[in-house]
Amino acid sequence: MFTGIIEHVGTIDSLAAGNEGGKLVVLAPSLAASLAVSKSIAVNGCCLTVVALDKARFTADLSGETIRCTSFHELRRGARVNLEQPLTAGKEFGGHFVQGHVDGIGRVVQIVPEGENWLYAVQVPGEIARYVASKGSIAVDGISLTVSAWRDGIAEMAIIPYTYANTNLKDRKPGDAVNLEADMIAKYIERVLEERNAPSRISLQKLISEGF
Repeated sequence: MFTGIIEHVGTIDSLAAGNEGGKLVVLAPSLAASLAVSKSIAVNGCCLTVVALDKARFTADLSGETIRCTSFHELRRGARVNLEQPLTAGKEFGGHFVQGHVDGIGRVVQIVPEGENWLYAVQVPGEIARYVASKGSIAVDGISLTVSAWRDGIAEMAIIPYTYANTNLKDRKPGDAVNLEADMIAKYIERVLEERNAPSRISLQKLISEGF
């Protein structure tokens, strides 16, 4: 479990990605010393397991499913990635509940200055769009953001200078792929409503057969 509050920005040292899986090595000297093999780390919002480690970098395996569902296959050596360690007891909870389970890939529409802030717009694919709401939360490349406007499948978000300066947002340009994770609360609500509207599994014949 994560919060979407980015703690560090690393750089891809190497990335091997194929249909069956791959391996990612991230240069992160400000973070590596606090990691441990077998522990989780969110990289651009995707929860990965640290499988190897030294003083400056960590390595994570990528499954075929991870490569298909995330933007990793479009990243290259030198690309900056957002990093966050899992939520722990006593840690400030400043964003929203982020599982690190990427729902799909969005595309940057624009990122333009707006006064001292930035207007960030992302095209959201249809399978995720139903979970998006104006003033609701969404994780974009692992960053917890609030949707300031939602129309025609495009989520707009206001980016403050601190977020722009301390994440990989400054590297983004129109057409770039970004990892999206919808608010988990919206997904649970959808599931509850599906169950509520589902036909009852109890029939008269079932009750009779059970001796009622």
